[in-house]
Amino acid sequence: MCTHMPKCPAADSPDREAAHIVASHPEQGWSLLCNAVLVFEDTGELLPDGQIIAPHRPLAATA
Repeated sequence: MCTHMPKCPAADSPDREAAHIVASHPEQGWSLLCNAVLVFEDTGELLPDGQIIAPHRPLAATA
């Protein structure tokens, strides 16, 4: 489905978030990537097969 060169990473690839954004709705807090992954502003993801990836924000550094 991807027409970019080089091709975007597949939805099941570890680097799936590197795919191009094809629809962005920041007011709703999500974007659709070229590989059909929904990425949410809290860093959670919904894969095309329905699998949920929990938010994975980096932990804040402690002083």
